[in-house]
Amino acid sequence: MAETTHMDPRIEHDSMGAMAVPADALYGAQTARAAENFPISSLRLQRPFIRALGIIKAAAARVNGRHGWVAPERAAAIERAAMEVAEGLHDAQFVVDVFQTGSGTSTNMNVNEVIGHLAGLHPGAHPNDEVNRGQSSNDVFPSAMHIAAVETATHRLLSALDLLERELSRKSRAFHNVIKIGRTHLQDAVPMRLGQEFSGYAQQVKNAIGRVVHAIEGLYQLPLGGTAVGTGLNAPPGFAAETIAEIARLTGLPFVEAKNHFEAQAAKDAIVFLSGALRGCAVALTKIANDIRWLGSGPRCGLGELKIPAVQPGSSIMPGKVNPVIAESLVMVCAQVIGYDATIAWCGAAGNFELNVMMPVMAWDIIESITLLSTASRNFERHLLAGLEADRERALSFVEQSLAMGTALAPEIGYDAAATLARNAYLTGRTVREVALEQSGLASERLTELLDPETQSG
Repeated sequence: MAETTHMDPRIEHDSMGAMAVPADALYGAQTARAAENFPISSLRLQRPFIRALGIIKAAAARVNGRHGWVAPERAAAIERAAMEVAEGLHDAQFVVDVFQTGSGTSTNMNVNEVIGHLAGLHPGAHPNDEVNRGQSSNDVFPSAMHIAAVETATHRLLSALDLLERELSRKSRAFHNVIKIGRTHLQDAVPMRLGQEFSGYAQQVKNAIGRVVHAIEGLYQLPLGGTAVGTGLNAPPGFAAETIAEIARLTGLPFVEAKNHFEAQAAKDAIVFLSGALRGCAVALTKIANDIRWLGSGPRCGLGELKIPAVQPGSSIMPGKVNPVIAESLVMVCAQVIGYDATIAWCGAAGNFELNVMMPVMAWDIIESITLLSTASRNFERHLLAGLEADRERALSFVEQSLAMGTALAPEIGYDAAATLARNAYLTGRTVREVALEQSGLASERLTELLDPETQSG
């Protein structure tokens, strides 16, 4: 018989029969079968999700060993192997496509088989009877989705948004003395401070943080312990509460058992709610990024009230052109997140009876949304906001030219007379101040007082 080489598969068996498995794979027949069944995309569940699965399996093994539901020495080996998975030492072994069985069973078995092989036992730990003891894909997969989303949002997104809010607040203070014209309906409005405008941006981000925090609270409840349909069949008494306590210890986050296992497995409303908060965040960031790139448009033939940092050449044909590429990048990320939210909402509506069967793509999209918003927000703060400057002279020049300056005259001369002055200024190409000196009947000193941009802007 020829010697086995790296290229020769090994034969393993599952409940459906024999299956060829790559010789160097840590997974087994069920994973190989799934890889063959779902050659759909290049997408695989991300590192935070694999980490979450490893944590669940480690916590379950510890509890199973503690009570003798799995032989203690075998449970200890499973726990060690599961922590290697959680720490990212074997990510290449997780080969199942995102577009797979809607319960995520293939991914759960991928993890069970890898951990079973890694346990180093003779024979290896049984993926179903020992690694998956007291569990079902139907409660493990949604629990992993919650853990991955909470960890990623807590440790990455919230810190990135906090830095963004702090930088916007710093810019609000730095730009307090910059007087500019306000704009409503894309038309000139009354004067305001650039710092006031930026305070609004900072508050938008602060509000987005609050909504994400509120949404995360709903994900602390884990479906683990419901097994197949929420009844907990084959899970030993107390297994869920003890295992979730171990998960809370391993993550440092306040995970608890779901109040109602039937809701927790049949519905994914908490994930949909978090996605809605992420969509709201994306909408806010789009507004902020678009405003800043419009205020920085030009540099000579646009608004030009802001000086956006030059980070790279902007054109392959126009020398010297510099574009607001960092803002454009953020806006594209926000568009992607809003698209993911539509998918997540559709997935959430696809729960049938006791189980949602669109969880893998929902899991991938929620993690990707959190990750993209985290990295893009941090990039926007670092490469655009930190170096953003105001053009005070240009901003003030627009104020003097604005016809809306006549608003401050209305209490003294009446709305209709002020409107007439503004129209005359527009028709003659002069400023409201110049026309008012001739036609308002007000003393020049009073006009100077009324038309002071500092006074108008508060």
